[in-house]
Order: sequence, then structure tokens, then C-alpha cells
Amino acid sequence: MFILPDHLRKTCGAFLMLSFQVSEIDAGLLKFHNLEELILTANHVNKINSTNLPPTLKVLELCGNEVDSLKDLCAHPPPSLQHLGLGHNGQLGSSEEQYLTDAFWPNLVSLDLSYNNFTNLLSLLPKLWTLQRLRILVLKGNPLALLPGYRGFTVDSLPKLCVLDDTIIMPDERHNFLGLAGEPGLLRRCTKMVVAIGKIRGIPNPVVPDDAENGPESPVISYSYYVTYEFAQGEKIEEKETVKAAVSPGQQSPQNVVNAESPPASVEASKGDESMPVKRTSTLFKSEQPLETANVHSTLRKPWAETIECDYKKEHLTQELVALKAFLLAGTTVSVVEEKVVSWPVIVTPEESPKKKGKGKGEKGKKEKEKKDKGKGEKGKTKEAGKGGNKKKKKSPSPELRSDPPILKILGSGHVNLESLLAGETLMETVCDFGVLITESSSKPPSPKEKESKKGTKKDKKPKAGTESSASRKSASPAAPKGKGRKRDSPEAERKTPLSPPVPLTVEFQMRHIKWKSASEILIKHKPSD
Repeated sequence: MFILPDHLRKTCGAFLMLSFQVSEIDAGLLKFHNLEELILTANHVNKINSTNLPPTLKVLELCGNEVDSLKDLCAHPPPSLQHLGLGHNGQLGSSEEQYLTDAFWPNLVSLDLSYNNFTNLLSLLPKLWTLQRLRILVLKGNPLALLPGYRGFTVDSLPKLCVLDDTIIMPDERHNFLGLAGEPGLLRRCTKMVVAIGKIRGIPNPVVPDDAENGPESPVISYSYYVTYEFAQGEKIEEKETVKAAVSPGQQSPQNVVNAESPPASVEASKGDESMPVKRTSTLFKSEQPLETANVHSTLRKPWAETIECDYKKEHLTQELVALKAFLLAGTTVSVVEEKVVSWPVIVTPEESPKKKGKGKGEKGKKEKEKKDKGKGEKGKTKEAGKGGNKKKKKSPSPELRSDPPILKILGSGHVNLESLLAGETLMETVCDFGVLITESSSKPPSPKEKESKKGTKKDKKPKAGTESSASRKSASPAAPKGKGRKRDSPEAERKTPLSPPVPLTVEFQMRHIKWKSASEILIKHKPSD
């Protein structure tokens, strides 16, 4: 502690130390005879020896420290304390509820327990009820605050409370939750989080015009797109789905997904359940606080379009509130994945298809007849050729295709912050922007057709012996009109529609925390017979 003159110690009413690396409160604090406020926010205090606290203390703020027990603080607590701030200590949990009664804090008006590890609301509320002067309570950021009926039960159980989680309790709200405290069984129901994914924009068309003109032996390439996201482990298997688009079965792991920044490679996709634990690695998923494992969910595969409508909605039910809190603190990773499937026509040998042998003999007979009828005119030949062509078209049904393992490629991936849901917000919605995708067509070498066309243009540009000299003379002599012609052509060039700017890859993502709005609504939905 700092050494202060005696006259300052006697008159000092408030002592503030923010981020001063304070680890303990020593006996020197007792020399502040009139000290009423002690604020030690963002330090390293882990134990508070209450014998070193002045009895005149009314405000004790220990937010952002390392307090893990209230036992030492409650040995000789300041009798006049009105505010106790223990938020963001992390290690404080339900085992410390016994120290939150009027036996230790008879004059407590304000209590901050936010962002700790309290999990049992039903056991905490009776302890807080004994604090008859308590008017301000902060519990957000604890696992118990994620219960759907958390606010309703707290408001109905503490009738003298005025402010809960920085929000004033209005008479209408208290009336809406009247009687809910008498139904503790309802509080054991699962927490529900609803994820909705809307439109995907900004994916370039993967089909190149040259690919459409491939021959019959060329592969058939199909592209589909879907969105993946992570959710906390521990969710119930019996999920009630209000899904317009169910979760697709094929999930990817870091071993079979390639990043868009790296060159694509053929990777086999693992077929599994609709969600599976995936280890998060820095190469694929970038997160501020990565979870060791998470369940990965995905939308249905959709074909390419300028705007892909995912129309995805899924309810996640869980009772693992500690895991859910850790997930919301870490956030989720949203990715857009391209699935490329290359299918090849199956070539059947004559031995494998006996039916085709007869057809081959028939064709040989036709050819022999054609040789005999050589004397016929060209018109007949063209007719026969036309008929033969038509027959070939009719005879060639869609070939059987054999598909290679799908190639998965992450087009865009990004971290989504979910801390607002832990802070008490009902809805978190955002548009994930992954930037403009660079197409591979620009980096591809020119196709043989393009090379031939370029050669043809070069040949055409070569001067011919007689005509070129005269043409060049004519073009060379009237130089002034040429310039005029260029000026006239320039407005036409300006009139051409400019190229539209590239559209960045974006995904609409939304997560909603379902909370109870009134006691009557919940009592009707969840009858005792349910």
C-alpha cells in the first residue's frame, strides 16, 4: 500500500486502486479511520482478511480479481457494508452461497455476483431472500442466468428487489411472473438456443463455359454449398426441430476440409451423424478463445446461385449450463463450404453387356448393306446418315455415373462473438463478411481452343501481298480523320455499362436465447401432466 500522511488517512473517505497488481489487503488499511469506499478493481486479490478492513466501510468493490472463497471475508465482515462487488472473479461458485445471508451482511443493498460460476438458482434464491435490504442484484454471466425462467423466478422470489442485471423491475413484469416461484420443477427444463442461417451471397459461378462443351467421356462435375457452425457440447439428442432445412449428414473434419487460401486437393468426406466433435485448429478455425472440442452442425447442400437461400433453423436444447457459458464466451466459427463431386461415366465392355452384342451385329449388317448400295445418290446417303444420327441419339441414354469422393473446400471462415447472449441479450444477429473470393479462372492457363483462336487472329493480321500496301497507304494518308474517328468512338465506349464491383462472400447468421415472458404462458405450456 502507499504511504500517506496521517492527516490524509484520517480524512480519506474513498480509496481507489485500479490495476495496481494488488494481491492482498494488509493491516495498514485500518489507519484510514473514515474510509467508506475501497475499490480494488482489476487486481490479483485472492483472499480478503476481514480483520484488516475498517469497520466504517460501506462499499467494497473487488471486481476482476482472483477471489475463490468468501470464508475469510465473512470471518469479521464490515457491519455497515452496503455494496459488495464480486463480479468477474470466475472461481466463485455455488459452494459460497452459505456466505450470502443476512447473518454476514445485514445492511447489504447492492450485490454484484456477475460472471462467476453460480449454477444452482433454486438454492441461491433462498439465501438472497434473507437479505431484507437488498435492492440491486447482478447475476448475469453466471451459468444459472442461462435458464429460460431465470429472470421470472428471481423477480418472483425476491419481492423487494428493484433492479436485476442493470434493468429496473417494472410492476407489469412482476405481475407477469407472479406465482412462478411456487413451481420450482419448471426451472429444471432445458435451455433452448435457436440458430437461424439465411442467405449466402458472393459465391462466384464455378461452371466455366468450356466445361459445358466436354465430350461424352468427360466427367460430370457438380457443386453444392452449405454453411457450418459450432455449438456447445452436452446438448440433448432428442432435439425438437422446427427446421425448415434439416441438418445434413455429411460433416467435415480438419483432415478432409481444405482452406480456400490453399490449393484444392481431393479429400474424402467422412459421412457421419448430423453433429460430431471436431478438434479446432488454428489453420482452419480462428477464435479468440478456442474450445478443445465442439459439435459441428451444417445446413443442407444447395446448388450454386447468386443468392443461396439456406432457410435453416434449428433448436439446440441443453442442460449443461457450464459448457454453454464457456461456448458463449469463446464464440462460434461460421464457415461456407464448397462440395465438389466429380462423376465419371461407367464404360461397360461387350463381355459385360450381352445385349449390346446383338446391336453390334445389326450395325455390321447395316454397314455391309451401305457398301452394296454405293451406287445410290448423295441425297440418299445424307438421309441415311441423318437417320443413323437420329438413331444414335435415341440409343444413347444417360450413362451410369461413378462418383469420386467429394472434395470439400472452405470458401470463407470467421469467428462470431456470442458474449452478448451471455450478458442477457435475447438475440444476436450478424452478417458474416468473408471478403471477395478470387476465382481460379484468372490463374488458369489458356485452353487449347483459346490458343487456336489466338493463332487464327494472328494469321489474319498478316499482310497480303497486293492489298496490304494500298490499304496501308490509304490508312496512313488521312491521319486527321483517324483522330476524329477516335474521338467519336470514345463516347460510345463510355456508354458501355461499367463492370459491377465484386460482391463479397457473406452469410446471414442469427442465434436466439429463448426466455420465458410470463408465468401464465409457461404454466399453460408445461402442465403437471407433461
